This record gives sequence, structure tokens and C-alpha cells, in this order.
Amino acid sequence: MKLFRYKQGDTFKTGVATAEGHFDVSEHIAEYDQDFFAEGGLDKLAQIVAKGGLIPIDAPKFAAPIYRPEKIICIGLNYGKHAAESGMEIPKEPVVFFKAPSSLSGPFDDIIIPKNSKKTDWEVELAVIIGKKANYVSKEEAMDYVAGYALHNDVSEREFQLERGGQWVKGKSADTFAPLGPYIVTKDEIADPNNVRLWLKLNGEMVQDGSSSDFIFDIPTVISHLSQFMTLSPGDIISTGTPEGVGLGFKPPKYLKSGDVIELGIEGLGEAKQHVKAYGE
Repeated sequence: MKLFRYKQGDTFKTGVATAEGHFDVSEHIAEYDQDFFAEGGLDKLAQIVAKGGLIPIDAPKFAAPIYRPEKIICIGLNYGKHAAESGMEIPKEPVVFFKAPSSLSGPFDDIIIPKNSKKTDWEVELAVIIGKKANYVSKEEAMDYVAGYALHNDVSEREFQLERGGQWVKGKSADTFAPLGPYIVTKDEIADPNNVRLWLKLNGEMVQDGSSSDFIFDIPTVISHLSQFMTLSPGDIISTGTPEGVGLGFKPPKYLKSGDVIELGIEGLGEAKQHVKAYGE
């Protein structure tokens, strides 16, 4: 199944996409949130879909496919070629940082360049959605805790991230810096998330075109590692890193400006498009 949220007027509703199309399920499922995943919502949704009789939706206005996640956890430098283009050593264990949940936005929402920003950058990433509470999970059992996957643009302000001291979270958490979706795709639909193509175009030019087969740390390793240090809660988002081709890696570097258009996608997870605007426009 493919879960999505969409906007109708001033209201956000839940939907599901199947081979037959897009359907509203808001009469049955109030929200895709922490409680939904914790309370067996995926099984309930599967039963609803099996019964049929759902209202079809034509061209939904997609919103972020999850509501108010507790955490957005990111893994840095997790592709070998990206670590090389960044001029950094291959990490010996996963590099972990957070994005503020307030940075979450929809897959077709505008990206707003923050006030005083000069180095806003793009990063197409595969996001993992946690389905149940996880503590001290082994690599062998890690995938049992996955609900599904989503397309994510880990938008980053490089000066804030790398040149201002302190932690990376400052350059990762501005409003609109976590466009997610259009879907949460349940894990049964993705045969091998550690080997899918992901890509990003800037103004029609392909700048990122990679595969998660270049992961330094695969998804089971990342989930197990994180669960040693914190509780992973239902609905948590883990963004697994980006392939080569970010603006920081260009010579000279290339950063986002007002008027730019980003298109991105991941095999099996859908595509998204974001227009870039400066703060205050």
C-alpha cells in the first residue's frame, strides 16, 4: 500500500493509493501519526482496503504523508561517493544528527531559503518510517521494526551546518527543510531498499543519480545502531543519507537561489517537485 495525506480546502485528510488509484480513507483513519502506527494501523488499513467501497480521489494535493513525527533522525555521509565529494573520511560508524520536526513539509511545497542564507543545498534521500517501538535491536531483527519508506529532500544550509560551530542540526532544521513524500510505501512493496535508484534534478539538469547500493551502513545497521542510543518510536523518520551530486560537491559549489526548481524521485516511492523561494518573498 501507499499511504498519503492530502489537503482539501483548509483540512488535511488521509488516503491510500493502490493499483486501482487514489482513495480517501479519512472516514476510517483520522491521521497517519504515532498512534496510528503504534496501534496496528497498517493492519486496519489493509482490512479497509480489502473491503473496498472507498471514495476515489482525482489528483490529490499531497501533503507530508505523516503527521507530527516525534523525531526526524538523519545519517550523514552514508554514501561512499558523497563522503568522497565532501572531502571527508569514510565514517567508522553512522554519523547521526537531527532535523527539527517543524521542518517537515509536503512533497510539492515551496522550499524557503532562510533569512541570511547563502549556501542552501539539496539532498535526495531514502527515508525509513519506524512502525513500532524499538530499543536495543539487533541487525537481524531490525527490519521487523520498519513500517515503510518515503522520498525525502534533506535540504541543508551549509554555512549554518559547517561554519557556525556546534551541531549540524542548525543547518538542517529551517521551516520547509524536510519535504517528504508523496507516499509512505509499505515495506512489502520494496524488494530491496538497499538497492534502489534515487535521483534529483535542478532546473532540469540531473545532478544526483545514485543507488542505495552505495550505502556505507545499510538500513538494518542504521536501525540497530540508533536503537542502542535512543528509543525509536512509531512514526519516527530515519533519513539514510544522500548520494553524490549535492551543491557543496560542485567546483565551485553551487547553491539554491530563488526561482530554482527541484525535481526528485526514488524507484518505487514516487516523485516530488519543489519551487525555491527566498525568505519574505
